[in-house]
Amino acid sequence: MQASLTFSISLPSPISPKSVPKSLRFCGLRREALFSSLSAVPARRIQSKRAAAATNGSSAVSDKAKGGFDYDLVIIGAGVGGHGAALHAVEKGLKTAIIEGDVVGGTCVNRGCVPSKALLAVSGRMRELNDEHHLKSLGLKVSAPGYDRQAVADHANNLASKIRSNLTNSMKALGVDILTGVGTILGPQKVKYGKIGFPETEITARDIIIATGSVPFVPNGIEIDGKTVFTSDHALKMEWVPDWIAIVGSGYIGLEFSDVYTALGSEVTFVEALDQLMPGFDPEIGKLAQRILINPRKIDYHTGVFAKKITPAKDGKPVQIELIDAKTKEHTDTLEVDAALIATGRAPFTKGLGLENINVETQRGFVPVDERMQVMDSNGNLVPHVFCIGDANGKLMLAHAASAQGISVVEQLTGSTHVLNHSSIPAACFTHPEISMVGLTEPQAREKGEKEGFEISVVKTSFKANTKALAENEGDGLAKMIYRADTGEILGVHILGLHAADLIHEASNAIALGTKVQDIKFAVHAHPTLSEVLDELFKAAKVNTGVSHSVNEPVAV
Repeated sequence: MQASLTFSISLPSPISPKSVPKSLRFCGLRREALFSSLSAVPARRIQSKRAAAATNGSSAVSDKAKGGFDYDLVIIGAGVGGHGAALHAVEKGLKTAIIEGDVVGGTCVNRGCVPSKALLAVSGRMRELNDEHHLKSLGLKVSAPGYDRQAVADHANNLASKIRSNLTNSMKALGVDILTGVGTILGPQKVKYGKIGFPETEITARDIIIATGSVPFVPNGIEIDGKTVFTSDHALKMEWVPDWIAIVGSGYIGLEFSDVYTALGSEVTFVEALDQLMPGFDPEIGKLAQRILINPRKIDYHTGVFAKKITPAKDGKPVQIELIDAKTKEHTDTLEVDAALIATGRAPFTKGLGLENINVETQRGFVPVDERMQVMDSNGNLVPHVFCIGDANGKLMLAHAASAQGISVVEQLTGSTHVLNHSSIPAACFTHPEISMVGLTEPQAREKGEKEGFEISVVKTSFKANTKALAENEGDGLAKMIYRADTGEILGVHILGLHAADLIHEASNAIALGTKVQDIKFAVHAHPTLSEVLDELFKAAKVNTGVSHSVNEPVAV
């Protein structure tokens, strides 16, 4: 899940695009998006002669693209991945259209990263205000903190609406045609789109990118009513706060919602199929997270069990959850709770794309691609001019990964040999405190070292050793780095602590650029800042060669 950052700056009056640095972006948007309502449009804007796209999809296609196609690039899906690809395509001079059958922004903006961060902002404030010991240590006194549930829900909804509008405006301002309707591939370089029940329009494109994203995955036996048994899509509306809620799945989504619900007064019960909570995290980080995020809160859990059947509350009866042992499949328990959140992951949204028209078969719903995101057919051959990015290909189901993949594809379409290094893409869980990671976990790195014949080393540092964290009375936390002892290559970095989601990027950029620990240890960090947590890691690393290595080219994974 991805954070949404808002920056506040002072601008000269009157405000004009020329007064803003060309490189400045707000929440990832180009400067044109903020000033699209102004009559004076910068002359440098790409495709400035073309009118902004009509959102009803009825505008006639004009100004043929290269090769006689209607467009150089058509993108099916206007989520974060499609948006990133579209803006980069226009920047590269490609005539671009994006097809969206729902709303611009996709899952992340409307039903995921963005509204969840709004709810987590509320839960963070509530935790601070209710932590009497913490406030007292800072010399503060607060009485009877509370919340207005509808106002909390409105905050999440308003944020999603604002970011959705920003994304739409940024594409319009740069000349991307926004075509409304369901997109279907008819054959090589041909797509149709249209609303259900209305006439469809066919268009041609030199290249096509599939960016249709994903939907919540609901296992068999679970009955969703959207009120008492629901997915994250429903939970983000915050229509009510149950006294006792079961969360099925303890990954990113489940963990973040446990943070929200417990902060607002709910009791939480986790149901996890694997033998440990938070199975996707580095084991050491997971254990510490359980001590900080689970044990002190009103949370209990059942591990190693499946929710075989979940029945919504009705006729005065609570939600019923039948649990079976994950290995023996024998009945173990029946839970009765007020509500159940199904957080068992996400499934690709790839039905109805017309993949059969280009001889493509999905694998567990995912569109098969190579390392360059080019689609592969049922015979394992590359399909010319068709690419798939984001959750729909299953490589790394993160919004920013989708955007990075889209940008990488556009680079290839415009003459570059760029290949994205997925090992350098960070991930974060926005609990309080946060968890972030990039690269391999320690067990994964040790397995890789054994297979390839190299030794790994691990260094750690505590937030209790960081001045800024202590000033905030937020000393709970750990950062660890796994690296090759012979070359200094950084294999993975994992952080649990204050602003961990912001801190991880120095490590992810180092991995992306191939920077070794013996080189980055000389980087200077402002004091006192949380960034010194990473500084301590880099300086603690010992490389056996004893010589400095220059920056290497990033490795494609």
